[in-house]
Amino acid sequence: MTLPPAIILAGGRATRMGGGDKCLLDLDGRPMLAGIIARLSPQCAPLALNANGDPGRFAGFGLPVLPDSLPDFPGPLAGILAGMDWAASLGAGAVISVAGDTPFFPRDLAERLGAQGGGIVLAASRDGGGRVTDHPTFGQWPVALRDELRAFLVSGQRRVRGFAMAHSATLAVWDTGAVDPFFNINTPGDLERARGLGTAGGPSR
Repeated sequence: MTLPPAIILAGGRATRMGGGDKCLLDLDGRPMLAGIIARLSPQCAPLALNANGDPGRFAGFGLPVLPDSLPDFPGPLAGILAGMDWAASLGAGAVISVAGDTPFFPRDLAERLGAQGGGIVLAASRDGGGRVTDHPTFGQWPVALRDELRAFLVSGQRRVRGFAMAHSATLAVWDTGAVDPFFNINTPGDLERARGLGTAGGPSR
C-alpha cells in the first residue's frame, strides 16, 4: 500500500506560549515534534515540516523544512499550501496535514481521512453528548486545489474551515474517550496537562 505524504504544520508564532516553536517543547523527555513524527511515520510517507525562519533548528529531525510561500504569516492555510505544492512535486494526488502542537492525534488518521474519498476531508471529534467539533488543521488536501488555495490567500482570506467548506469538505469523525485525541497545546497549562497524559501513554487511538 502506498502511503500519502504529510505536512506537519509548525509555522505559527506561538504567542500564547511566549513565542518560539511549540513543537520543540519537551514532552516527557523528548521534543514534541519527535513524538509527532513517530506517530505519523507509520501512516504517511514522506513527511515534511512547515516552519518559517532558520531551518537549521530542525536539522536533527531529518525532514525537509518548507516555509510559507506567502509573506506576513498568513496562518495554517499557508502551510497547507506549501504542503500541497511539495506533494504535487512528488506526483502525489493529496497531502495529509497535522498540527505540530497536537501530540495525541489518532493512529488511524490518514487511513480514516483517505477512506472518505479524494476530496478535502477534515478530522473531527464527537464527545459523549454527541457534539461534533472539527479540527481543520488535520485534513486531506487534494493538490489539484492548490491554485485555488493560493488565490484564496492572496485575496486576504485566512480561515482553513472557510476554504474547506467552499470546496465541499467532508468530515471523518472520531469518538472521544476521556481525552480528545485532538487536544492541542496552546498555553503552559496545556503543556503540563499533556505531560501528564504522555506519562500515561496518551490516547491510544
